[in-house]
Amino acid sequence: MINYLKVFTLAAGVAASAGIASSEEYRIGTASVGGAFFPIGQSISNLVNKYAGDDISMVPVVTQGSVQNPRLVANNEVELAITSSDLAAAAVAGTGPYDGSAMDLKALGALHPSILHMVVPAGSDIQTFADLRGKRVAVGPAGGGTLGFLNNIMPIHDMTLEDITPSFLSYGDGFSQLSDGNVDAALALSGYPAAAVMQAAASGKLRLIGFEPAMLETILSENPAYSTFEVAPDVYGTDDAATVLGVTNMLVVSADTDSDVIARITAAIYDHIDEFAAENANAKQIDPARSLKLSIPLHDGAQQYFDQ
Repeated sequence: MINYLKVFTLAAGVAASAGIASSEEYRIGTASVGGAFFPIGQSISNLVNKYAGDDISMVPVVTQGSVQNPRLVANNEVELAITSSDLAAAAVAGTGPYDGSAMDLKALGALHPSILHMVVPAGSDIQTFADLRGKRVAVGPAGGGTLGFLNNIMPIHDMTLEDITPSFLSYGDGFSQLSDGNVDAALALSGYPAAAVMQAAASGKLRLIGFEPAMLETILSENPAYSTFEVAPDVYGTDDAATVLGVTNMLVVSADTDSDVIARITAAIYDHIDEFAAENANAKQIDPARSLKLSIPLHDGAQQYFDQ
């Protein structure tokens, strides 16, 4: 198997030093080049290189994404990384994909959200998640993030995958099937606007469904890393705004990272959020205030910044 982290690191000329304090060049773990995390990492690197001081530089590193990134920070293979709030909490607790391997990580700050798109044709009789029972549903690829959400949501509704007819398709294929009428609903855990949903919206009017209020309250109470987000009608050309379930993506660092370095990196990013948003579309959705409500504690250096 190709070691993409090593390949990109060598190609970028990144120093091999493992400790953040011993190197002037810092590595931010992102994801694949074609995903949303890599350009976010590029933009963050640009801001750090421009504003954090002459003695600090940063380079984005290609990784396998959210699940791998906390491990890379814990193993000193990168100095900071992008992941989601639920995975950050699992990494610190040593649960889920990190079972038995608790990591000493802290948060640096909030990034854009990934939301659970639950989409049906505008004229569908499906109104809430509970109405998916007995329906044909594109649930994303096997092993994907959407299924992780379903594993937490379905038991609350007294449902399992056996209560629907699931299609394990890529998001693009799943939403194409929705447009063709081969599935009744398509799901995708993604940043927004999502290309697959946009493509389906070009073929016919869509509607985002949600949860019955009591069910949503239970989901949020049992899954503290989850949040709700508002998707405006103009995002996908829907008739109404939709309240959707999602998770805040975030930056994580090792707990023993120098506080002054973290404070300077944090300021370079969040003091220039407008510049960030002008360079990266997903950055327009960043709410810095969510940094005070993340699933793991802020690093002392970041806490100093957000307490100002």
